[in-house]
Amino acid sequence: MSGHAYEVTSSRQIYRGRVLALRADTVRMPGGVVAVREVVENLGAVAVVALDEHDRVVLIRQYRHPVRRALWELPAGLLDVAGEPAVSTARRELFEEAHLAATHWQVLVDLNPSPGFTDEAVRVYLAGGLATPDDEGYAGEHEEAELGVERFALDAAAGMVRAGGITTAIAVGGILAAAGARGGGWAGLRPVDAAWPDRPDR
Repeated sequence: MSGHAYEVTSSRQIYRGRVLALRADTVRMPGGVVAVREVVENLGAVAVVALDEHDRVVLIRQYRHPVRRALWELPAGLLDVAGEPAVSTARRELFEEAHLAATHWQVLVDLNPSPGFTDEAVRVYLAGGLATPDDEGYAGEHEEAELGVERFALDAAAGMVRAGGITTAIAVGGILAAAGARGGGWAGLRPVDAAWPDRPDR
């Protein structure tokens, strides 16, 4: 890399919605030419690889309209509460989507799912010490009203990834990262407050 600064000379908002926005940046490229880059701005998200005492991972099955089918996913959610620590969002989403609490939390992996066109960043946590809280479960609406929740052996889930049965980038990254980290004795995982420089802040 040349160390070129890629200066943004102008920026224009095209669309702003509830969970995303679209802007066009004019960027100075190497050699002095400029090019327009469209950027989908995203709130960022968290996801949870929740492993029980039998080494099973909790997966949810949810309908996703853009692909018009239900997909296997990790419990996850947007960072849509201003000022809320990411791990607090993860705890809330694990309860709301799987009606579970966990006593042990670590950062498993950070993801930039599609950096060619979006600033979306996802932090995936590893959660253990699972228990079902006494509180009533969250009453989901829309697609979340039909969430399915199942547990799969981690090796079986990794096999589902390789076979094409799990295709969402966050679930693929989280499951394979967990399988690899387990093989290494869980060494090198970060604390829940580890620096996250790519978390969106716009």
